[in-house]
Amino acid sequence: MTRSEKDKMLAGELYRAEGPEIAADYARCMAWLVRYNASLALPVADRRALLSEQLGSVGEGADIRPPFHCDYGYNIRIGAGVFMNFNCVVLDVVRVTIGDGAQIGPGVQILTADHPRDPAQRRALLEFGRPVSIGSNVWIGGSALILPGVTVGDDAIVGAGSVVTRDVPSGATVAGAPARRLG
Repeated sequence: MTRSEKDKMLAGELYRAEGPEIAADYARCMAWLVRYNASLALPVADRRALLSEQLGSVGEGADIRPPFHCDYGYNIRIGAGVFMNFNCVVLDVVRVTIGDGAQIGPGVQILTADHPRDPAQRRALLEFGRPVSIGSNVWIGGSALILPGVTVGDDAIVGAGSVVTRDVPSGATVAGAPARRLG
């Protein structure tokens, strides 16, 4: 039996971002984003209800300030009390988990979409995803970039503008491009 491109995408395998399932999911998310990004003046509880329509799970008291951008939404799980400020981008071709109480500054990008290093595979328009996990009580400063496959441990701090290319241990503070542990 041939697996769909969506099945391969969700499994983190090489896939082409095409096919009826992926196209329908993407279109559904884009329509939802139009509604969500027009909701800034609504009470936080109303915005949270909108988040629950599209995201995989939304913890109590979580808030994402519009504008917000993602690919599909259903691969994103945010814990209780998570706050994401304006202009965050989450490319969620596979799972993104954000733990309870995480604070994410404006303009942060969390990317799971990756591309083969082999040029022939890139020419064939293949891509794949690597999950991102952000622990509880993490603080990520504005405009930081979290790359595919990264895990940020509980209580860690990521400095503003950092490019996080590898895992961040629990309780660590990292900053820079590429991000390096401080102290």
